[in-house]
Amino acid sequence: MNTSFSPSPLMLGTVQFGMRYGIANTTGQPSFDEVKSMLKYAYEHGVTALDTSSDYGNSEEVIGKALDELGLLGRFMVVTKVSLPPEGQQPVDFYEASLRESCRRLCLDSIPVALLHNEKALPLLPMLEAMVAKGLIGGAGISLDSAAYADKADHVAYLQVPCNVADHRFDRVFTIPRKQTFVRSVYLQGMLVMPKENIKIPELRAARETLEEFGLPMQELCMRYLFSLPGSPRILTGVERLEQLKENIRLASLGPLPKDLFASVASAVRLEEKFVRPSMWGKLRS
Repeated sequence: MNTSFSPSPLMLGTVQFGMRYGIANTTGQPSFDEVKSMLKYAYEHGVTALDTSSDYGNSEEVIGKALDELGLLGRFMVVTKVSLPPEGQQPVDFYEASLRESCRRLCLDSIPVALLHNEKALPLLPMLEAMVAKGLIGGAGISLDSAAYADKADHVAYLQVPCNVADHRFDRVFTIPRKQTFVRSVYLQGMLVMPKENIKIPELRAARETLEEFGLPMQELCMRYLFSLPGSPRILTGVERLEQLKENIRLASLGPLPKDLFASVASAVRLEEKFVRPSMWGKLRS
């Protein structure tokens, strides 16, 4: 049975549990035992929210099996995501079938929150919301990626967006009341915290140098900046090793930046979308 408690401020992203992911990922997909250790540690240290998707390899299945073996089913607020319906298939039928499969893989009777995984599906949101009445999910929303949709989701109850010290495309959404906002891309797929000599995009390397002038370790600056945003969004960080999870929990415990420092950081770097949207990086290198 699922719970309806409020998620923890820090949220564990699980794409790495089902596939190799991230430009800074050097260790690949963790083993099942490593996933169990991370979920156990997360729960014991107050992290009670997970982000996953049916598109993340076998992440849902790994999570369901691990939580079952740990005796932690129903102890996390699980947010999953659903793909675009195939051409010719009714969205309502597709969403119902997809979410029933997600429930089976996650070993849950229903999923607390489901998000559309493609912003172009925004007009289909009412059809995903219909799954609440069917008891498959507790709430519905969407995950956005491009600035073109930043002002089109004011009505959405559950919203996931990318944001970090260099990416301010979605700053406005944090001022709009909604049931929950989830923030991903804390470290911009690791680009903001990897060795500077490995950053091949000059604009991002220059942004990193500017941000270093604030004198805080980059991981701390990145994490505490997001905890300073208005609206108390849930901050989503993916990990492939237990040590990374421990460090993220430690950084989250430091709390928000002082208000004057937050304001200075917020105005220090404001890059164009092509530099902070990973799906566009390939064009920069070609």
